[in-house]
Amino acid sequence: MKKPIHPKKFLPTLTYQGGDKKLFQFITNHLKYPPEAIENKIEGTVIVKYEINYKGHITQTKVISGIGYGCDEEAERVVRLLEFKVSKSRDLKFKFYKTIQIHFKLPNTPIEPSIQTTYTYTIEPSKTTNEPPPYQYTIIT
Repeated sequence: MKKPIHPKKFLPTLTYQGGDKKLFQFITNHLKYPPEAIENKIEGTVIVKYEINYKGHITQTKVISGIGYGCDEEAERVVRLLEFKVSKSRDLKFKFYKTIQIHFKLPNTPIEPSIQTTYTYTIEPSKTTNEPPPYQYTIIT
């Protein structure tokens, strides 16, 4: 009688549904550029290390290299949304650790300058000699 053949891979594997292309597409769709970073014109890369449990859920995140201005917190928020598919292997519960780079680049749309219009009105009373001088108003919008 022959011994049963066991798979050579002892450790379970970890994959994102759809592959790396879908992973980066998901991050791009859910990433919101922080307003503080836009105001200060901050661009750069945030490196996040994260822990994945045996069910494929993110349990912990940690910023390894950040750029500040709210970008670090936003990168962690997006990473926590990810869910992975873990292959089953001998009912063992593993934790996986991965690192990802999330790039923040300012949008290309230029900010239009605000237009300020000034209106000046002068009210002149009728031509009588005992009346006060005319009123003048300025309205700025």
